Amino acid sequence: MGDRGKMRLGAYFNPTGHHVASWRHPRAQKDAHVNIKHYVEICQTAERAKFDMVFLADSAATRKADIEALSRSIQFIANFEPITLLSALAMTTERIGLVATASTSYNEPYHVARKFASLDHLSGGRAAWNVVTSGSSVEALNFSRSAPYPHADRYKRAHEFVEVVTGLWDSWDDDAFTRDQESGIYFDRDKMHCLDHRGPNFQVRGPLNVPRPPQGWPVIVQAGASDEGIELAAHYAEAIFSPHLTIEAAKPYYDKLKSSMRKHGRDPDHCKVLPGLSVIVADTEAVARKDYDFIQSLIHPIVGREILSTMLGEMDLSKYPLDEPLPAVLPPTNGSKGHYDSILEMARRENLTIRELGKRVAGARGKNVFVGNPKQVADYMEEWFVKGACDGFNVMPPYIPGALDDFCNLVVPELQKRGLFRTEYEGRTLRENLGLPRPQSRYVQASRTGGTGASAAE
Repeated sequence: MGDRGKMRLGAYFNPTGHHVASWRHPRAQKDAHVNIKHYVEICQTAERAKFDMVFLADSAATRKADIEALSRSIQFIANFEPITLLSALAMTTERIGLVATASTSYNEPYHVARKFASLDHLSGGRAAWNVVTSGSSVEALNFSRSAPYPHADRYKRAHEFVEVVTGLWDSWDDDAFTRDQESGIYFDRDKMHCLDHRGPNFQVRGPLNVPRPPQGWPVIVQAGASDEGIELAAHYAEAIFSPHLTIEAAKPYYDKLKSSMRKHGRDPDHCKVLPGLSVIVADTEAVARKDYDFIQSLIHPIVGREILSTMLGEMDLSKYPLDEPLPAVLPPTNGSKGHYDSILEMARRENLTIRELGKRVAGARGKNVFVGNPKQVADYMEEWFVKGACDGFNVMPPYIPGALDDFCNLVVPELQKRGLFRTEYEGRTLRENLGLPRPQSRYVQASRTGGTGASAAE
């Protein structure tokens, strides 16, 4: 299989699991949202299984929903701030990557650059930034705005935001801090660089007051499936969390992204595409199916409808009958276009009612779900991988710790037996384990080519 011989695996953690009713499952930790011991244990479980990284779901607001639906939910209600939590987890893990979300809509580049550079140092080179552009109206209301930025404006801002952050990460050469006690020179003045960025959205002088991160730059992760999202990813992303539900949908996206990377002078292997996959696995398919039916039975119809509404861009579905299909014509979304398109395609293909679609979507919130025994799960994952629809998966356990334990104990050994997944980590940094190069500082590169160092990232 060449360079694609090994899958990459991320573990996506909502507090009690990805399923909307996860907190009601007897094998979930119901107080996970404020239980640091729980997070330590599940990150160590993923590390023992040799996952590339753990990713913490996050939102800068309590989810908007009917209060009855909200009171029956745990996702995006009240939980730890991710950078703070990952800083603690960096002290209890050694090899696994640590991924957190920070929005380009409601942050300043200097803050984001400083936090992720610090996390990279604390973890010994295991930090990653999930770049998002927030389209939620409830997030906007928490940041002095009456509405989110329009879709196109969000991505223009994001491009500039990432350019500033990566520039700030290059503020110091790798060997800038000499710390020479005899001479009294703490750092080499020629190896400190002010960014002096002036753009339509940001004016940032620099330098960053954190030394250059161990990885050069923390790994950049992204999740956009729209044309604007693909363009942003082609420029910067080194891992992609994609929303596709079928190989037929995933393969064209994969090919388009890799082609776009080539146009920007990037090696297509330097970005790993990881579709979301929520797995319920047991020794037999029958036992797994019984568990799936059980957790699905815990979804309240109002919760299902509200989650569906959120996934379709906060569309008001309360005026439509639960037991009829979605209307033939729907307004465009200002939210995630990838989720929107995938859900509508599934609804039309299977002629689902709003009640049925809500139950289907609410469980995994629009992500792919597979139920079966270890061989069936591995067969499914292998098919996607060998057909070039992905570079691995972002595994989203429906309830935690139980379903995570099952995946690590049953599926990972099957993937390893087939030679599809590592048995040991390749290195100590996330870049090493993902097979990604360490970015050269723009200033070092410019000194070798006679440039100014003010260009975009390599």
